[in-house]
Amino acid sequence: MDVASTAEAIRSMEIRGAGRIARAGASALLDLAQSYHGEDEASFLAELDAAKRTLLDSRPTAVSLWNGVHAVVRGVKDQPDLASMLALVESNAQRFITRSEEAVRQISLIGAKRIQDGDVIITHCNSSAAVGVLKEAYAQGKRFKVYATESRPWRQGIITVNELAEAGIDVTLIIDSAVRSVMKYANKVFVGADTVTSHGALINKVGTSQVALAAKEARVQFYVCAETYKFSPMTLFGDMVTIEERDTEEVAKDGEVRPEVKIFNPVFDSTPAAYIDAIITEAGMISPGSVYQVMVESLGEEAFRMED
Repeated sequence: MDVASTAEAIRSMEIRGAGRIARAGASALLDLAQSYHGEDEASFLAELDAAKRTLLDSRPTAVSLWNGVHAVVRGVKDQPDLASMLALVESNAQRFITRSEEAVRQISLIGAKRIQDGDVIITHCNSSAAVGVLKEAYAQGKRFKVYATESRPWRQGIITVNELAEAGIDVTLIIDSAVRSVMKYANKVFVGADTVTSHGALINKVGTSQVALAAKEARVQFYVCAETYKFSPMTLFGDMVTIEERDTEEVAKDGEVRPEVKIFNPVFDSTPAAYIDAIITEAGMISPGSVYQVMVESLGEEAFRMED
């Protein structure tokens, strides 16, 4: 899809999930470069900058999208001519998309080692990385049971249970408020990530922190499956992660509640590092306290030269 269509699909949540959003943004910029027919470097840079703004504004809190878009445009302004600019956008985009897809495969292989026969696992929302871990473990011959939350108001849990059931995994859909009741049967939790801060806190689908709190109380292992491009370089400089709020009609349709009733509809919440046993990345399984070091190693000096 082109940039405008991609941005609208991200905004409307037709494209959802941090990894899918990042790859969609990179693909849109790749399409822009491949379809560009102008002959002026300045015009292309202006169009590229406008495309970057459009994509980032579609989900301003999604650090995966921020990192993906900036990975694609990195170094373009330094190229000597238009042909080099177009070629660099294409190679950057293809490299990021490949890296993103490979990261999910590596996380699946690493995370699957933490699953054993007879495990009872809880997962929340829909994460390609977390689902990948479960599907890989099942493909290796391990047999276990999964409880997946419905994840209101968008009910992304429906996607999760269908994916797991199609793979042959024993899966049960539960309402979000049943997590504490089910946690007493579980021994592991696997969730994805929208953002991981430099101090190891997790920003993920609202309700994740409640799952983590219940797991901590019940002494259930809590694992985060996160590609390193979901680590937020902005938090290195003290920036807070803004929690996006969406339309109140996702919770209650117009006329369902009295007009004086207020509705709070946050997309994400924050889970403290202390509630996380380990973060499973393509670079290996790390503790929340190791995020800063991994972030610096994976992003290099670019992490310290912030762009808008």
